Amino acid sequence: MESKSPKARVLIVDDEPGNITILREILKSRYTVLAATTGQNAVSLAASNPPPDLILLDIKMPKMDGYDVLKRLKTSQRTRNIKIVFVTAKRTIDDKMTAYQHGIEDYITKPIDRDFVLQIVERLTKKRSDSIV
Repeated sequence: MESKSPKARVLIVDDEPGNITILREILKSRYTVLAATTGQNAVSLAASNPPPDLILLDIKMPKMDGYDVLKRLKTSQRTRNIKIVFVTAKRTIDDKMTAYQHGIEDYITKPIDRDFVLQIVERLTKKRSDSIV
């Protein structure tokens, strides 16, 4: 009997449910998908057991924006090693440079491209499965 490794867990964080739906549809056949519509929920889900392997995080959200979520996750012992990708409408080079300086793994601009999202998620979750072997 072939043993299948568990699917990587991807947490989608966006205050717009429609954006979550789009990403969930792209990822659901290959990954276990979790979702949060607030920064606070994202921080709680990230600290769950098992934690997500990757977080797709919107920047512009009310109350706790993506940078606030990123800061909370990177300063916590429990969540600091989770890979984070911003998924945002912010497109300038300054936006991207600021995001990379804060420690994100990658940057996806909206409207999203299905193949681009899959390539980034595969690359970042593959590192996880390679390190398990």
